[in-house]
Amino acid sequence: MTHPTIAPDSSHSDESHLDAAPLDATDPLAHFAERFVPAEGVVAYLDGNSLGRPLKATGERIASFLAHDWGTRLIRSWDDQWMDAPTSLGDRLGSLALGAAAGQTVIGDSTTVLLYKLLRAALDHGQKSGRDEIVIDDDQFPTDRFVVEGIARERGGSIRWVSVDPTLGVTPELVAEAVSERTAVVLVNHVSYRSGYLADLTEITRIAHDAGALVVWDLCHSAGVVPMSLDDSGVDLAVGCSYKFLNGGPGAPAFAYVRRELQEVLEQPIQGWMGAADVFAMAASYEPAPSIRRFISGTPPIVGMLPLRDMLDQIDEAGIEAIRTKSLALTDYAFVLVDEWLVPLGVRVATPRDTRIRGSHVTVTHPAFHEILPSLWQAGVIPDFRNPDALRLGLSPLSTTFAEVRAGVAAIRSALA
Repeated sequence: MTHPTIAPDSSHSDESHLDAAPLDATDPLAHFAERFVPAEGVVAYLDGNSLGRPLKATGERIASFLAHDWGTRLIRSWDDQWMDAPTSLGDRLGSLALGAAAGQTVIGDSTTVLLYKLLRAALDHGQKSGRDEIVIDDDQFPTDRFVVEGIARERGGSIRWVSVDPTLGVTPELVAEAVSERTAVVLVNHVSYRSGYLADLTEITRIAHDAGALVVWDLCHSAGVVPMSLDDSGVDLAVGCSYKFLNGGPGAPAFAYVRRELQEVLEQPIQGWMGAADVFAMAASYEPAPSIRRFISGTPPIVGMLPLRDMLDQIDEAGIEAIRTKSLALTDYAFVLVDEWLVPLGVRVATPRDTRIRGSHVTVTHPAFHEILPSLWQAGVIPDFRNPDALRLGLSPLSTTFAEVRAGVAAIRSALA
């Protein structure tokens, strides 16, 4: 699948060379945008990397769930389908978006809780062989940093902070310099939440393994828009949320990937009845399930999984490779508009332009962005602000049109001017 390429051309004073209409008209995924709930008064929604838009089908699914699965079947639905939902839905997510074979992905908890589970398990495993160090970069998302600090304090571990360029992210070279015989686990964001930099998943995993360490990948800003193969890349552990590009809704459950060979090696630190070998044995002591199910703790968030089911249907139909192609086309177009309209006003681009190392959002910076944000929202243009001076244009390929990108960047230009 290809999209037309638009390049800036100063000879067109009418700016017709920046027209989004030809791009939308030839976009093979354009029809997907109609499947999302329309937002009255919103001209450009450019924050899909923080909260994805809801699908129309989800309203129908929730109504059916209330009337039948919950309303009629009642507690019998646990036997009908709910008990297996965290693993069956995890298998589908793994197959469609993560490159993971069945039996290695589970849905449930929040990203923070799953990060805690996997990082703590990895550190505890490393400490058995004298490894007490967690490697993490200093520009990682606050939750990741806070969880690492808490685990290190709780378990007597140490932290090795990797200093990164905030316009990029964690490179293989930086990881190679940081890991040692003390490293138990490395935590890396696949796509940097700030810059949109796409880390080299396969190479960084290899470097960590060569040092004898495990790796936890945070996939929050890549799951659903960046093709990957966790299995082929030898990834040990991964977590991610489902409310961004997976459109699961506010507070939607997160997911965890645990490579099959590690499932009975690592000790899950939050032992709950749903992760037991026999859930209903009401046993006197905990015996973990001999599968990915051991990483479940409490009752699964069944209602919270409903929107994710609908988005996985869309990903299945569109194909993750086609989604990536449109993602790059959207961000390419955003760069063209930013270069022509915003850079002359003092805006700086903080996202890599190389298609091989960027995710699905474009970050731009300007000292006035915090000041103009309320006027943008009032005009129906919704980007994402990050302190101290950054706007993230989060472009979700199935719900974002090229016309939205144009309208959004045009509104930013007007607000700055």
